[in-house]
Amino acid sequence: MTSPRTTLSLVDTDPAELAVDAIVIGVHSQTAEQESGSPAGALLLASGAESIAAAFDGKLTETLALLGATGGPGEVIKLATLGTVTAPVVAAVGLGPEPSGAAPAPETLRRAAGAAVRALAGAARVALALPLPDDADAPAALRAVTEGALLGGYRFAGYKTKPQPARRAPVAEVLVAVPDAADATAQAEVTRAQAVAGAVLTSRDWVNTAPNELRPPSFAEAVATAAREAGLGVEVLDEAALAAGGYGGILAVGQGSEAPPRLVKLTYTPEGGGNGKRVALVGKGITFDTGGISIKPAQGMWEMKSDMAGAAAVGAAMLAVAALKPSVAVTGYLPMAENMPSGTSYRPGDVITMYSGKRVEVLNTDAEGRMILADAIARACEDGADYLFETSTLTGGQVIALGKRIAGVMGTPELCERVRAAGDATGEPAWPMPLPDDVRKGMDSDVADISQVNAGMDRAGHMLQGGVFLREFVTDEVAWAHIDIAGPGYHSGEATGYWTKGGTGVPVRTLLHLVDDVAANG
Repeated sequence: MTSPRTTLSLVDTDPAELAVDAIVIGVHSQTAEQESGSPAGALLLASGAESIAAAFDGKLTETLALLGATGGPGEVIKLATLGTVTAPVVAAVGLGPEPSGAAPAPETLRRAAGAAVRALAGAARVALALPLPDDADAPAALRAVTEGALLGGYRFAGYKTKPQPARRAPVAEVLVAVPDAADATAQAEVTRAQAVAGAVLTSRDWVNTAPNELRPPSFAEAVATAAREAGLGVEVLDEAALAAGGYGGILAVGQGSEAPPRLVKLTYTPEGGGNGKRVALVGKGITFDTGGISIKPAQGMWEMKSDMAGAAAVGAAMLAVAALKPSVAVTGYLPMAENMPSGTSYRPGDVITMYSGKRVEVLNTDAEGRMILADAIARACEDGADYLFETSTLTGGQVIALGKRIAGVMGTPELCERVRAAGDATGEPAWPMPLPDDVRKGMDSDVADISQVNAGMDRAGHMLQGGVFLREFVTDEVAWAHIDIAGPGYHSGEATGYWTKGGTGVPVRTLLHLVDDVAANG
């Protein structure tokens, strides 16, 4: 299921003269220092709104304040223009306090653009006149605004059978006001934003799809079809091929479901071989997770349709890679299974022979993600990779440790730091975590090479146990990073910034930033 997409273009016309349904401007809240000599509650207009302010004869900020505007981040206040400018509505979006001597941070602009476009649902054409610097920071600011606008315009199509009068259609077209709409650098940022945001929205659509409509075979088919259309190489291993290949972990998890497991491999080869480096992306694709025999509580289980968010992110990122054509080889691996309780399910106490040949003692069938990922990681290392980035909604321990916005990162220290930097740059924060020796010791098995979780079922360091287990399947020569998105992969609260309720698309933009980083710096 594909949701409607907002289109994007640049304009350099005076914002006050644009024939649009609404014009978005930025407003800052004043600090105590700035308020000296100013009326209480006064606002500061952000750059880009000068012609709009002039049309209101200097009364724009005063009027917005009367309507309750404070300039707080993400706040959107709408004002009827009554003919003062061409657009019938001015929407003022809060940017927080004005940074001293600098433009707002990219993530501030990204969230503001998303919040404004989302708040203006029902409008056909919206223009953004937000602050864009004319210095070295200009590309990053424009990237943030364009990404935020496209992501904020997303709404899952859904399954309602009757018209919803109160449900307004997403904004169809966004115009971004820039100094020079023909500038090659600015146009390149638009092209990139469309590819990147398109990938994020595809990932969201897959995550939000009802789990009865996206079981492993249909998920694999959806990814494979999109990948072939994008020009990627595609290989799909069905249950027979998985059995013949010895993918014990994927098969064990998938054997309890009537919908058999899959492993999808997507390949991008740059022209001329690129810079010679090879990047592997691996994503967990549990299309629904009941916990299996170790069944989960009923409360909240419906959100386990999002347990394939890692695979959705990797598959979607590969589509963007095909469009952006970086100078580095990239291969995606998407192991897919449905974890169900049945007479054929794998059991606590089972010993599974993995693709790598290692034998794993199963203690908890709800720790299934690491089982399918271990096989995919081993395959990726066997195929050859210099860098391996794996992402998954792996552990509730990530949410407990870092909350619902910050991903946990484990693996090669240098690569974990690159992930953290990429997360900072894209607004998808991640924090490096350790892989202690005592956690590995706690996973010693009496009967196999390693137990799947702590042998005493101790949940201390639960997130770290997942990373320690996956490390066993990464070969020594491969730098790797495991990105646990159990929290940020799915947003169950109200919409905020450019996040809507449901799948977030995290960490698609982080993965693409990392691919660019490897392409540029090796």
